[in-house]
Amino acid sequence: MEYKSSGSPVTFVDNLVVPGDVVVDLSSMTNQTIKLGGGLRQDCDAISVMKAGKLRFSKPNKYWVETSQKRYVPCVEDSVLGIVVDSKSDNFLIDIKGPALAFLPVLAFEGGTRRNIPKFEAGTLLYVRVVKANPGMNPELSCTDASGKAAEFGALKDGYMFECSTGLSRMLLSSPTCPVLEALGKKLSFEIAVGLNGRVWVNSNSPSIVIIVANAIMNSESLSGVQQKIMAEKLLQKIQVRALQL
Repeated sequence: MEYKSSGSPVTFVDNLVVPGDVVVDLSSMTNQTIKLGGGLRQDCDAISVMKAGKLRFSKPNKYWVETSQKRYVPCVEDSVLGIVVDSKSDNFLIDIKGPALAFLPVLAFEGGTRRNIPKFEAGTLLYVRVVKANPGMNPELSCTDASGKAAEFGALKDGYMFECSTGLSRMLLSSPTCPVLEALGKKLSFEIAVGLNGRVWVNSNSPSIVIIVANAIMNSESLSGVQQKIMAEKLLQKIQVRALQL
């Protein structure tokens, strides 16, 4: 098999890559640490691509291959939306759209002890962080950030959850702010939680706003940044016209 290779991953960032491409040659990099996300693997001194997509980079040092797919492959440090399936004495079993159920230890919460174990019914929606994702093993989750604080993690109450592709999820979490969310956020008041596993939760005091935001997000996947803004602005104008007619 022939390989494309480069001493610097910058050559490939935001470009299409295919399985077999070598995007980083570690032998040419000194005193540098990089984190690998989905779609990449290390073979000796070579970081190679495992699936087709675009190579992405987030500061300070994480690289991954972005693809648009329904199936989610768990990766360490991913923030995901999980649904409680069952509870055991030591763990909650969580559906994160992966190939296997994940487990959330009952003590994986800020200040978690045996005296204050949370109680979640089947169907409860949780915003969690992937802390272990080894091949052939059930992923392990946590409801704390790397410093042990709850941060934004935990149960999500009320609202509406819908599923989308993993590519759309990453677009919504991109920096700078995704155009469709930026446009809607200027006029509408709502909460949103996006999981890298292709799940999005939206909540607002007004059910109609929840529907508007959810539909706008789902319609934005195949649109460019400019097209997203135009679509959102037209949607907001229609809302204003209807409000005046009432």
